[in-house]
Amino acid sequence: MAPKQATLGKFFGAKGQGPQQQTKLSFATKPKKQEEPEAEDGSSSAEAPKAEKEVKKRGRNAPEPSTGRTKVAEDDQEEDDAPVTKRARRSRPKVEDDEEDEVPSKSATPEPKSPRVKKEKSPVSNGKKKSSPAKGKKGSAAPTKAVKEEDSEEKDIFAESSASEAEDEADLEDEKPEVTAKAREKVQTLLKSKTNKDPYPDWKAGTPVPYAALCKTFSLIEMTTKRLIIMEHCSLFLRQVMRLTPDELLPTVLLMINKLAPDYAGIELGIGESLIMKAIGETTGRSLQVIKADQKEIGDLGLVAVKSRSTQPTMFKPKPLTVKGVHQGLMNIATVSGNGAQGRKVDGIKKLLSAADSQGTGKIDITKDKGGPSEAKYIVRFLEGKLRLGLAERTVLVSLAQAVVIHEADAKGKVPSTADMEKGESILKTVYSELPSYDVIIPAMMEHGIMNLRDNCKLRPGVPLKPMLAKPTKAITEVLDRFDGQTFTCEYKYDGERAQIHYVAKDAPQELSQTTAGATKEVGAGVASIFSRNSEDLSKKYPDILAKLHTWVKEDTKSFVLDCETVAWDVQEKKVLPFQQLMTRKRKDVKVEDVTVKVCVFAFDLLYMNGEAVVEKSLRERRDLLREAFNPVEGEFAFATSMNGQELDEIQIKKDYLSGVGDSLDLVVLGAYHGKGKRTSVYGAFLLACYNPSTDTYETVCNIGTGFSEQVLEDLHKQLTEITIDRPKPFYSHSTGGQHQPDVWFEPRYVWEVKTADLTLSPRYKAGWKEGVDPSGEKGISLRFPRFIKIRDDKKPDEATSSRQVAEMYRKQESVTKNKGPSVDDDFEY
Repeated sequence: MAPKQATLGKFFGAKGQGPQQQTKLSFATKPKKQEEPEAEDGSSSAEAPKAEKEVKKRGRNAPEPSTGRTKVAEDDQEEDDAPVTKRARRSRPKVEDDEEDEVPSKSATPEPKSPRVKKEKSPVSNGKKKSSPAKGKKGSAAPTKAVKEEDSEEKDIFAESSASEAEDEADLEDEKPEVTAKAREKVQTLLKSKTNKDPYPDWKAGTPVPYAALCKTFSLIEMTTKRLIIMEHCSLFLRQVMRLTPDELLPTVLLMINKLAPDYAGIELGIGESLIMKAIGETTGRSLQVIKADQKEIGDLGLVAVKSRSTQPTMFKPKPLTVKGVHQGLMNIATVSGNGAQGRKVDGIKKLLSAADSQGTGKIDITKDKGGPSEAKYIVRFLEGKLRLGLAERTVLVSLAQAVVIHEADAKGKVPSTADMEKGESILKTVYSELPSYDVIIPAMMEHGIMNLRDNCKLRPGVPLKPMLAKPTKAITEVLDRFDGQTFTCEYKYDGERAQIHYVAKDAPQELSQTTAGATKEVGAGVASIFSRNSEDLSKKYPDILAKLHTWVKEDTKSFVLDCETVAWDVQEKKVLPFQQLMTRKRKDVKVEDVTVKVCVFAFDLLYMNGEAVVEKSLRERRDLLREAFNPVEGEFAFATSMNGQELDEIQIKKDYLSGVGDSLDLVVLGAYHGKGKRTSVYGAFLLACYNPSTDTYETVCNIGTGFSEQVLEDLHKQLTEITIDRPKPFYSHSTGGQHQPDVWFEPRYVWEVKTADLTLSPRYKAGWKEGVDPSGEKGISLRFPRFIKIRDDKKPDEATSSRQVAEMYRKQESVTKNKGPSVDDDFEY
């Protein structure tokens, strides 16, 4: 292996060193708490109490198991240019956090990184090397490369290496059982007392759901940070919808989670601030200059729309907006294409805004109750992509389960027990992790009942599973402690792009679901699709893989879902090339004859085989099935190199990874400082942030100015200049000190992988400041000596490392655990 690569020496014994340039490994272990019923990824099933079932369920349930996974990445040369001077800016109020969970499946494992130990939470795992217990146990969802250990009950656990795995991720942090238990008890108490009334009056049964009713619920949620109260509001409104207009439950849920369709459908609004402001101005008769001035003063385009609306006289009242109508209107805006598309998008926005709040009377005070239940406010926020309610998808999922259980029991004249609600939640989470599509789940749930949902909604080819998320660890010592006396398995973590290949032969009884237009491609004697870790269609990016796919599949393999890693491959030297080489390939409309960077597919897990979901089988069984179903082809398709073991002497790690932060982080770039000296014409340093899924905010964590080459700085300057904004977004949680403000602010669009020497407390940053890391509650966590590694094109901003993960990494530092408090140098500014 190359000298810069971390080695798990003797890792593979005397047989050889495995693929060249593979730099990372991960280790997974059994969870410390097996009694927690629900996993943050939403993967607890009726039998969820068993850690095994939550152990390896990838795309579906990957719960509590706290697996460790370590990755080792090479040190990049850094540049020592210090951050630049900062100009003063206005102060802004702090963004408040509230206790919330993350989406059951959101974020997943990334490409190879530095040493990390994480616990996965979703059936699909990352194509990177991991380890897992040599003996698998049922209940392990699609595992992947990780080091896993097995206890007396042979329970498997996953470890994933993504600095940001939050699914969210997301994300994705471990759910507190006591919180959901309290929620169930409270709901049951209210049901028995029959005192809770719907905040919005009932509309006529069978008629469309008023959008005003949803906005009323949004307003109530926006006025609290208490998770139990948020769940209560959600559940109550969903029950009202099911009671009066059950056919519109689907669009209602989609608008609540700020989506128009499943992730794999690839439907996004993509509306910039300028278009929204133009639409507001044209709708209300106000000039663009005035709209921009209000935006600078208020900082919330939603409230700007409310203020503009309240000054506009109306000659007649348009028909009131409905949930179905708003969803369809937004869908039309998102799918507009061709000549004049922008103009038609603006027209669509104007149509919605013109009808918004049409039934209201009088002027709306935007300073009262945060603007109240204004329809215009929430339409604009939806267009921006941030409702900013503190309403995570996982909370909606749990609320939906409770609402359905209560609705079904109410139809029978009964009051559901807390056990019934817990079972309903577990079933819905499990099903959603295997089949992440409300479009399929909600109709099936309404027809067959939530308790029969698993029999009617199962993993199916064509619908990508969500990748398992991982939990980072502080250092290799934690991994070694976990594996002591345990049987584990190790796999290389390949430096490539995660891929999920779905295939169905033409003579197979199953069909390949058509997720998006053009996603399904003819492949030999069948059809196939390739998806990324974000559920994006990669079929057009990898036509060379699809062209050769049929040569790897054995004759009796009729359908499958394969979890793998696509790696750039040197045909002459027969070795793996760096990740950067893979990123030079075109992403769309690639022709086989134009491919210059060849790829090799390394398969590490099998999730579905010949009409049957196999995620419930043990890792060992799945590995056997994987090898029985495919034929390796040199330079095109191979099985991920792995090894089973029980002796810690077999594991050797480079010394420089035995200290410091063992994992890298995936952070979002929010701002930049103008460069000096040789960096005069580019940005000299950048402001980075982690993501808080509970509050849907970005919390600043460090300034970074090292690890960049001159060429990279030039490329970043060109890329980031296109997304500059006048002021920080309302959902940026950052220092209000003028001297700490960046010179330029950006839209939250790009994720960077960053390595750090240590973590410390600082009053200048806000990462994890409400996670209890600082007794005073004023300081956040910052990174010491952060170094840029690479851009994570495969990750979305809300899949960045979460604030809770950063807080956990800080707490696990030796300096903190020994002193039982903040580090001695925590007040030092870096």
